[in-house]
Amino acid sequence: MTHPAVAEVTQRIVERSRESRTAYLSRVDADAAELRRRGPARGHLGCANLAHGFAAAGADKPLLRASTRPGVAIVTSYNDMLSAHQPYESYPPELKKAVRAAGGVAQVAGGVPAMCDGVTQGRAGMELSLYSRDVIAMSTAIALSHDMFDASLLLGVCDKIVPGLFIGALRFGHLPAMFVPAGPMPSGLPNKVKARARQAFAEGKIGREEMLDAEADSYHSPGTCTFYGTANSNQLLMEVMGLHLPGSTFVNPRTELRQALTAAAARRVVELTAHGEEYTPIGHVVDEKAIVNAVVALLASGGSTNHTMHLVAMANAAGITLTWDDMAALSKVVPLLTRMYPNGQADVNHFHAAGGMQVFIGTLLDAGLLHDDVLTVAGRGLGHYRSAPELKEGELVWTERAEGSGDLSVLRPADEPFSPDGGIHMVGGNLGRAVSKVSAVKPEHLVIEAPAKVFDDQLDLLRAFEGGDLDGQDFVAVVRYQGPSANGMPELHKLTPPLAVLLDRGQKVAIVTDGRMSGASGKVPAAIHLSPEAADGGAIALIRDGDPIRLDSTAGTLDVLADLSGRTPEGAAKPDDKWVGTGRELFAAFRRTVGPAERGASIFGGF
Repeated sequence: MTHPAVAEVTQRIVERSRESRTAYLSRVDADAAELRRRGPARGHLGCANLAHGFAAAGADKPLLRASTRPGVAIVTSYNDMLSAHQPYESYPPELKKAVRAAGGVAQVAGGVPAMCDGVTQGRAGMELSLYSRDVIAMSTAIALSHDMFDASLLLGVCDKIVPGLFIGALRFGHLPAMFVPAGPMPSGLPNKVKARARQAFAEGKIGREEMLDAEADSYHSPGTCTFYGTANSNQLLMEVMGLHLPGSTFVNPRTELRQALTAAAARRVVELTAHGEEYTPIGHVVDEKAIVNAVVALLASGGSTNHTMHLVAMANAAGITLTWDDMAALSKVVPLLTRMYPNGQADVNHFHAAGGMQVFIGTLLDAGLLHDDVLTVAGRGLGHYRSAPELKEGELVWTERAEGSGDLSVLRPADEPFSPDGGIHMVGGNLGRAVSKVSAVKPEHLVIEAPAKVFDDQLDLLRAFEGGDLDGQDFVAVVRYQGPSANGMPELHKLTPPLAVLLDRGQKVAIVTDGRMSGASGKVPAAIHLSPEAADGGAIALIRDGDPIRLDSTAGTLDVLADLSGRTPEGAAKPDDKWVGTGRELFAAFRRTVGPAERGASIFGGF
């Protein structure tokens, strides 16, 4: 039986979204009816159009010309600089071969950009990061706009890439779509050792070479980084939403099982086309229940705070209105079931070994916290995802996992959780509304009242730390003009090591910002994504050094304990002529049109 709170939130979303969801589905269903009537999509193209579409197709040219087999678009984020996406180099030929064997024909329809927040952290490029999600959505739409295709295989892993592909694919909601994961790299330097090295480097106790050795031992081979940040949150959510094959999320790259799952995804997507027996358009897979399932899974896993924005934008692309209030209501009843860095010392490989997605999903289903009655690429019912894939005599088979967690320090049942509520809280008060990730914060740090120290640039805070100006005092760092319309809402993860140093010295410290913290940020108490942001007239622009600020992540409150009446904003977002370099000047239109964090921080309005 569905938990009453989950049912209530779902019904509230259904009612709120009725008009927009109905309009979205009417377009999807009209396109679907046309697709089924006409046969493979490319068959209705003009001769010149179609000839352009298969001119370079080589051995597949006769299949494409005949227009009898369903066409599958491969949209890829491959590049060989980023470990998470490097494995995709070999995927297109493997996918084409498997699609051909299943009776279809596949083409690489386009590529999307894939930037790495790990590389750009603290750099000017980070100010393009959030905007890249919407660029990826548009790039996906361009790839699919050739009307050559009856389904899509989406190759993406990290931070903004999966949400962007997701949003773009939903604009072609009549087409089946599957995400094809690449998997995490094997475990490297333990997360506890890496975090200790970062703090030592921030304190000047080790040098650059020693620090670089530690980082290189952590990020050491092809595959996704192994900590549970936004990239791996993406992967977990795609499986819970039924857009991965069951159990395929955390299988390491370049293994026989990984290769078998990749080929199976290609075969399966052909079966899901309008010309097969199990037509499954993504516009119907992503419904209100699937969105609620995603939020529940995010909370139960202590996932990335970035998804408090991404999921809002992703839902909106399907005509569904998700709010922070929905997330807050679910957080009160969803227990925290995992401990993965930064919320613990384990990584996603340890989670996978403990039972991984099969135990996680099964536990939440048994507790009534996930909707089982949903459409997935594996068929109707999330129960399909209780099964784990394995190779038996070279054959890929799925077997339901009957046993529970193999490691209770990493993955627990719902009746014995790490915490009775979700790892993400919403906080609000006279400063506005913000997100607070509490799953990695010690209980004694969940409430802080201390004077503000105000910074309009993260570099100013770093310089204050290096100069000793923050030593021996309690404070709340207020870092403003970091919101979507100010400078693209960069992650401020570089602030975590110095603030963690001060926290470990016994100082009471926290951060309040209209910017983001990385999915890897953890133990420092924080109120992030503050909305309204400083650049849009938010109260954060009125704070002065010394104003008492109280953050109570348990009670869900955030207030400045000072009279702000009569004050005028201090500081300002950089004007266009200062917002230059690293291509940032190309995104001026984004800064002028982007919405607030609590509505998804997107340049797209309601669809």
